[in-house]
Amino acid sequence: MIMKSFLLFLITAGVSAHVFCQTNDSTAIVRLIEKESATWRSGDSTAHAACWQIEPYSTVTVMNADGKIFSFPADKMVHPSPGIMGKGGTSKNEDYTMSIHGNTALATHKETSTSADGSVTHTYEVKMLEKINGQWKITGLIIQIL
Repeated sequence: MIMKSFLLFLITAGVSAHVFCQTNDSTAIVRLIEKESATWRSGDSTAHAACWQIEPYSTVTVMNADGKIFSFPADKMVHPSPGIMGKGGTSKNEDYTMSIHGNTALATHKETSTSADGSVTHTYEVKMLEKINGQWKITGLIIQIL
């Protein structure tokens, strides 16, 4: 009886630890994405760059509302041309879904961006992430403008 109880305890503890780690990771990923959205609008290029880890395979792909698709190196998100970021406004991210496997993750969400002049843009975003030195970083991005 004691062995069965101990075995049940070990299984429960193992499952709980896995779920707890997933919850901690998903919370950290949401915070990272929220920070990345906010720092782009505020123009805090240093904090924005800290959200990213540029790898040889890092890329950004954008699908316009009219169906045109273009890609560019993700390094341009970390080191954008002058005047691209920091134009103010707000963003609201919602409907997060994630697939986390060890040190890699895929996160999707919807974003509603309101520019400083009041125009609103809706996007669906897919972010590729990696945990590097214990910290989640964005390594790639796909944006569909709705």
